[in-house]
Amino acid sequence: MRILGVDPGYAIVGLGVIEYEGNKFKVVDYDKITTSAKDDLPERLKILYNEMTAYIDKYKPDAIAVEELFFNNNAKTAINVGQGRGVVLLAAAMSDIPIFEYTPLQVKQAVVGYGRATKEQVQQMVKVLLNLEKIPKPDDVADALAIAVCHAHSHNMNRLLNIR
Repeated sequence: MRILGVDPGYAIVGLGVIEYEGNKFKVVDYDKITTSAKDDLPERLKILYNEMTAYIDKYKPDAIAVEELFFNNNAKTAINVGQGRGVVLLAAAMSDIPIFEYTPLQVKQAVVGYGRATKEQVQQMVKVLLNLEKIPKPDDVADALAIAVCHAHSHNMNRLLNIR
């Protein structure tokens, strides 16, 4: 199964593509989409849509896993990130590929085994599980790979339990 993990945003969107077969992971690619603060929000959203669509077309994943948003401070940032996330979901939906959404707690639980794990613990486990030489940068890319791993574990568990 080929999984595209996405850490949504509007300044940086983390992307990670993995193959998951027989409880083994293989990294296909990871990257980021960035937009400039010099551009207005509609232009940034257009860039996100176009680049997200191109990435989906290039890697043709079987599933797209997207992190749900969690904010507790700046409302303006939350709204803009939410709009970026909406564009990511639209690009994914237009591809007719199944979309799965996971909370940060679910991602941490699936990758580290502990829902209150630190960002550093998650990144270290991504490095170990995916047999990477170093933790991918920026953090958004490592997060995208963690989201893909989360989906692989969740999908595998549901398959084992015969849940649809």
